[in-house]
Amino acid sequence: MTPQSDEDEVWRQIVASYNDTPDNGSADQPWPDRENVPASPATVEVDGESTGAVVADDAADTAAEAQPDEDNDHYIPPPPPPLPKTDALTKASWLALFGGPAYLLLAALLSWPMDPWIVFTAVAAFIGGFVALVVRMGDGPPNDSGWDDGAVV
Repeated sequence: MTPQSDEDEVWRQIVASYNDTPDNGSADQPWPDRENVPASPATVEVDGESTGAVVADDAADTAAEAQPDEDNDHYIPPPPPPLPKTDALTKASWLALFGGPAYLLLAALLSWPMDPWIVFTAVAAFIGGFVALVVRMGDGPPNDSGWDDGAVV
């Protein structure tokens, strides 16, 4: 028999037994103890039917409160370094970048009169702030990097 014919026979058996009902051989096996979970909440029964409402067990709550906090050894990161100081030109660029569109949005929402020169100034401030930030960004390596750009531990 070739491997292909074995595979075909297995597929024929799978297709033939597709509508068969499974045997209940697994129903006779006992439930493993490691799967048992202690049930602290209980369901409420009303007129002999389980309503699905959950009643908290006071003994379980007190036991949980009495246990000491075992999470004392968690990692506390060091405080972050301070933000770098920015010069006045960078602050003005950020103000222009967000201030121009913010003024146009406020003027539109509050129905302020928008003369053409005000709209031009707001758009020019946005574009100028963006260009200034991109030009000042710099694309070279830092000055203190040295000859090696490898990892520093």
